[in-house]
Amino acid sequence: MSVVGSPTRPYRGVSATDRTARRRADLLAAAFDLLGTVGWEQATMTAICARAKLTERYFYESFASRDELLMAVSEELADRIRGVVVAALDGAPPEPAAAARAAITVFVEMLTDDPRVGRVAIVEAGATALLRRRRHQILGEFADLIVAKSHEVFGPDALPAPRDRINALLFTGGLAEVLATWLTGEVDATKEDIIETAVNQFVRTAHS
Repeated sequence: MSVVGSPTRPYRGVSATDRTARRRADLLAAAFDLLGTVGWEQATMTAICARAKLTERYFYESFASRDELLMAVSEELADRIRGVVVAALDGAPPEPAAAARAAITVFVEMLTDDPRVGRVAIVEAGATALLRRRRHQILGEFADLIVAKSHEVFGPDALPAPRDRINALLFTGGLAEVLATWLTGEVDATKEDIIETAVNQFVRTAHS
């Protein structure tokens, strides 16, 4: 039997496990907001805890370090983006241009409609060596998705290996850099300009 005051007992009808999960979610949300507004340098553990209205004790309940939390933010955001892109591809017509436009549109809109998403996924993802390594891996995973879709929509005309993955890496890396410069105001263009250019590039280069 638990002793009085034990953290395993329900509090106001909420279990200890649910309270821990809620605090973890609050820390993730706070870290995402700070990364997406003031950047990595100011997203300190103290600032994150203050934004989440939690003490450092609860920080260490879920994360061993700030790097671990920031990696969790990166992973969660990558999963969200991947889910949106895959859903768009699954619902798109089989024609190459239509499939590319559907996926690229939701990708670009997700990273630009909420400026925090683009900053966290593209800009701040290069802030540390750990985040840069994960960003490199994530771009590789998206390249693999592009390779699979290219073979699906172009069939025997799709680029053969290893040219298919080289092309996909060039495409994902290039689009990420374009969005990074656009988000920081270095490129004078509209979202539609970026989407149409990216669609045309994919359709022209992903097949022989």
